[in-house]
Amino acid sequence: MATRGHLLLFFILEPFCLLHITPSLAYSLKNCTILYQETRSADVSLDCANRNLETIPDDFPKNAASVQLNNNRLKKITRKDFSKMSQLRRLHLGFNQIDSVYDRSFSDLVFLKTLSMEHNNLNHLTRDMFYGLSNLTLLNLSSNFIQFIHCSAFRHMYRLQTLDLGNNDLQQIVEIQPVLQLPQIQTLKLRCNQFSSFETKELSLNFSSLREIDISGRNLERFSITTPIFPFLQMISLSGCEGNSTLKWDITDKTLLKRVVKLYIADAVLSFIETEKVLKSLYSLSHLRLQHLDEWIRKGLLTTVCKLPALKTLDLSNQSYISKLPKGSLQSLEQLQFLNLSTNRLTNVPFDVRHLSSLEILLVGNNLISELNCEDFLNTTRLMELYLNNNRITKLKRCVLQSLTDLKVLGLSNNLILTVGDTFKKTLFKLEVLDMSHNSIISLESGDFQGLQKLKYLNVTRNSIGKVNPEVFQELINLESLTVCLPYDYEPNFTGLQLLEHITLYLYNDGILKTHHSNINESFFTLKSMKTLTMISKDYHYGFPLDMPTELLQSMKHLESFRALNIYINAPPAETFHFNPQLKSLTLAETDLSNLKPGMFLPIPNLQTLDLAKCKIKSLDFLTQANLSALRYLKLSNNEISQINESVYQALPSLTYLDLSNNPFTCECLNADFITWVKSNKETQVINAHQYVCSFPVQKQGTLLLDFDIQSCWDQGNFFFFVSSSSLVVLTLLTSFVYHFLKWHLIYMFHLFLAFLYDSRKGKKADSYQFDAFVSYNSQDEDWVYHEMLPVLEEEQGWRLCLDHRDFQPGKPIIENITDAIYGSRKTICVISRSYLQSEWCSREIQMASFRLFDEKKDVLILLFLEDIPPQHLSPYHRMRKLLKKCTYLSWSKAEKHPGVFWQNVRKALQTKDDPPKDPALLTGPTQC
Repeated sequence: MATRGHLLLFFILEPFCLLHITPSLAYSLKNCTILYQETRSADVSLDCANRNLETIPDDFPKNAASVQLNNNRLKKITRKDFSKMSQLRRLHLGFNQIDSVYDRSFSDLVFLKTLSMEHNNLNHLTRDMFYGLSNLTLLNLSSNFIQFIHCSAFRHMYRLQTLDLGNNDLQQIVEIQPVLQLPQIQTLKLRCNQFSSFETKELSLNFSSLREIDISGRNLERFSITTPIFPFLQMISLSGCEGNSTLKWDITDKTLLKRVVKLYIADAVLSFIETEKVLKSLYSLSHLRLQHLDEWIRKGLLTTVCKLPALKTLDLSNQSYISKLPKGSLQSLEQLQFLNLSTNRLTNVPFDVRHLSSLEILLVGNNLISELNCEDFLNTTRLMELYLNNNRITKLKRCVLQSLTDLKVLGLSNNLILTVGDTFKKTLFKLEVLDMSHNSIISLESGDFQGLQKLKYLNVTRNSIGKVNPEVFQELINLESLTVCLPYDYEPNFTGLQLLEHITLYLYNDGILKTHHSNINESFFTLKSMKTLTMISKDYHYGFPLDMPTELLQSMKHLESFRALNIYINAPPAETFHFNPQLKSLTLAETDLSNLKPGMFLPIPNLQTLDLAKCKIKSLDFLTQANLSALRYLKLSNNEISQINESVYQALPSLTYLDLSNNPFTCECLNADFITWVKSNKETQVINAHQYVCSFPVQKQGTLLLDFDIQSCWDQGNFFFFVSSSSLVVLTLLTSFVYHFLKWHLIYMFHLFLAFLYDSRKGKKADSYQFDAFVSYNSQDEDWVYHEMLPVLEEEQGWRLCLDHRDFQPGKPIIENITDAIYGSRKTICVISRSYLQSEWCSREIQMASFRLFDEKKDVLILLFLEDIPPQHLSPYHRMRKLLKKCTYLSWSKAEKHPGVFWQNVRKALQTKDDPPKDPALLTGPTQC
């Protein structure tokens, strides 16, 4: 019993004990954010960057696959920092103050592939610093102060492919020999160290799998390869450092570099003569990048470049002072396919470009070009991509592009173009991508794009509003994506654009109130392939009725994403998305949704992403009835939410990302459940929850929401909850006990009470019974009752008997029939057999009769045994045994020779109370009870 009492107490107190247990924080991270992923993935990516962290957080999930800890104030890495994080594959520790890494700090990161530790204060790489990183493929240690590398520091990195040791203080080239011996090393960056020379004869090495090397130094004077240790070397990068000396190229045997096809030279790391020497020695060169070499280019370096027979890619970007290229500089590069002239000071397209007949990609962006001439691209007929963005081009002539019949991509963004004109009417038949965004186009006229039959992507957003002809896009029958700026009252005609899937509309207000045409929805009615629709108002519309008619989205049955920023004035009507059951992403930002109703979400049960930022929302109760069971991402930042009810997050079972930043929370017990949920739930991440600030009440302003002491809320209600729960448990146990053991006593008392009321009203007398006796028997003994008992007691002796099959009232509950029969009869005759003892209802009848016996103290019960039943068989029937101890019974099995005597004794039992039996052989005790 003591054990049962302890268990009972445990179940009563358990709910209150759990309230004070602080669970491990799985998703309410103090210093990190789990990045949201649109597709469900087991990978967990943590963003802990730019948090002013001085130590590694200890609360982020151990199953993280990616961790960004860059731009903090970390100073050391210890063994416990990343323990048990065996699933980590990407770790970024750059831009900190790390000066020490304890040995084997990364020993648990057995699957790590990328480790970035650039811009720290590391000085030494010890023997076991990188122990355990056997799967690492990229290691970035640039911009530290590394002076010493232990010869075994990289011994475990069997799969390392890229190592960046640039901008350190390494002194001797022999220190990198262990790196060159790694079996899969491909890229090694050694720029800006303290090497005085790089000479292969100093390396006791016969072979390296190295393919790319980036080498330079403040004191580097010699680059010499005299031994065949780099048979796979393909790329050499020589870039300058601040205050670097002039490098001497010492490679006399050209066969040692026969596989080198890429050369990058930046700054004047070589003299003009040495640069020419390098170019002449690399006869297999196909990719060349020359940056910040204005002086050498003006001296005629390109003349040497033009003699490279295999050159296909030339990058001349970032020549800060090059305003033009002399004629003849490039025209002999007949095999050139890629030319990058961006980020210079060119005022026109270089003359030689028109002679590059093999050119396929040309970049001339970020220059000062103001005019394009008809001859600029005259012979570049193979050109497929042309980028002229970020220049000062004011107009396009059709003749400029008319020879570019293979062009597929054209970039003209961020120029000063005023009109399209006839540029695209009969040219560029293969163009697929056209970006004319951020120009000053004053009008788009019908037919402007009529020649662009293959166009798939078009961006014509503008810096200012202008005239747009409704028919301007009608010719673009293969268009898949359109980004455009339009006035509020514009109705585009999208007839024929059956393939259009993505539209982004930027709407401008010209200050004049205009009325929508009656056929506003018809312009969108043909967009049956639409998947993404974005509408952004760039101005405050001053109450202008931008609310879109519900018919607008009617034909877009495949719409997956809808974004409306600063468009609606009030919450959209409930039927808005009735025809968009496939919608997965919805943004209704920068508007007034204070009256938002749940009915709007009912037609879109597949919604996964919902952004309602800056919408003046005060309550989230609408989410409880919105049926958003698939919602995973919910952004509600910058609203007026002060309280979150428990029913809200319970109605969002799939939610993984919740952003409630910049809301005026109240630090009161109304939010106690929400605070507990934020800290303990393991399914939903509440972004930056530890930074939520209280706005109410006044005395709590400025404090943090999660610092609110919810213990006081539990203390106030604990006693009430305890008493209520305890009372409920005791009442439940008492009810169960009473039901199990006293059910029939209660039923008896109830019917006794009813009988008392009946007697009181009717003045019923003791002799006014309806029957002389109620016969209680089992159905299997029915033949004996009807053929033996009834003929004698009713026909011969004249008694009135009550039988259930004959005298019970139809439709009346059986227990009421039994009770009425027992109390409506002077006596109760129990015909007892083995079947009788096993019958549930017979057991109830004899119980009810015995209740009457003990209550009224009358001889009301007559027991007739049809068969001999040994006493041991009666042991399970405690009430029967109790009766037999006080009452004598009649036995039919002993009356075979004297049936008349048997029935005579039954008659006497029905008549009087104390008549003795006639035949001792038949009677074993008093005939009545």
